[in-house]
Amino acid sequence: MDLPVLHRLALNESPYPPLPSVREAMRRAVAQAHRYPQFHPDDLTERIAAWCRVPSDRVAVGSGSVGVALQLLRAVVRPGDTVAYAWRTFDAYPLLAAMVGAQPVPVPLSPDGHQDLGALLAALDHRTRVVVLCNPHNPTGSLVTADALAVFLPQVPRHVTVLLDEAYIEFARDTDLPDTLALLDAHPNLLVLRTFSKAYGLAALRVGYALGAAGLVARIRRQQLPFGINGVATAAVKASLRAESQLRQRVDTVVAERERLRGELVSLGWCVPPGHANSVWLAAPGPIDEGAAALADAGVQARHYPGEGLRLTVGNRRANDTVLTALAGLRAHHPRQ
Repeated sequence: MDLPVLHRLALNESPYPPLPSVREAMRRAVAQAHRYPQFHPDDLTERIAAWCRVPSDRVAVGSGSVGVALQLLRAVVRPGDTVAYAWRTFDAYPLLAAMVGAQPVPVPLSPDGHQDLGALLAALDHRTRVVVLCNPHNPTGSLVTADALAVFLPQVPRHVTVLLDEAYIEFARDTDLPDTLALLDAHPNLLVLRTFSKAYGLAALRVGYALGAAGLVARIRRQQLPFGINGVATAAVKASLRAESQLRQRVDTVVAERERLRGELVSLGWCVPPGHANSVWLAAPGPIDEGAAALADAGVQARHYPGEGLRLTVGNRRANDTVLTALAGLRAHHPRQ
């Protein structure tokens, strides 16, 4: 008999539902559900551009960050081209590469869970069209620093688009964060990918966006699905931007819980490197597989990479305390390594 799931900590979702003001905007939009949304999401694009303080022709909007990434691959990749990325990473990238007929080129992470930028550069050749960086990285939460990115970008051939996935950037607190928007003018082959699914708590509504050079963005927009962003999602994003200060407080709470959870796990003897996303990464060596089983027994759904690690979304305090209780009981029976 399957055990009930009490805490969903596998998909890096927000532990909070949309704010009341956002839910009210969604409710009003539902009343117009018999009307089509805009053919292309021009109003939302302009609103995001104003919020990011960039011209609107440098913004592409799509069905979550995954949707925008697929639009990019459809725009720049031909069958037989290659797409390089660190592995392990967000599971969608090899799937997206296959959808456009590209050959995936997975590059192993460094032993400390960072993306190996030197190895990624070595993997690029005349067939490569896209190289993916996740910053902060999924699933380890590691960070590509400003200095490292500044060294990396000029070495990428101009025929290769750098897809910089910043789905978790709102949770990063490192003082050496790259100012990626400032890099766009110098690197027309750079595309910065972001989402409203994580920090803004709108995962079910599927809205993501990208920032890049006008020429690259125009190619991506040509892959936009007509009527692809629904009216409820548009209303929710606009309302969320108006409530940004309240949402920032929620993000700060998640970050504080992330640091509490990590500190407690480290004190219990788990290997948990510093992370910058809305999750913690329990890395091997350690009883990773046993930990996954203990969490499942406690009703916690986690992302288990057998033999490699466990990614745990930072939930509310009750969920995080359930994690600590389950893993403390297990660790008590395993000596520190």
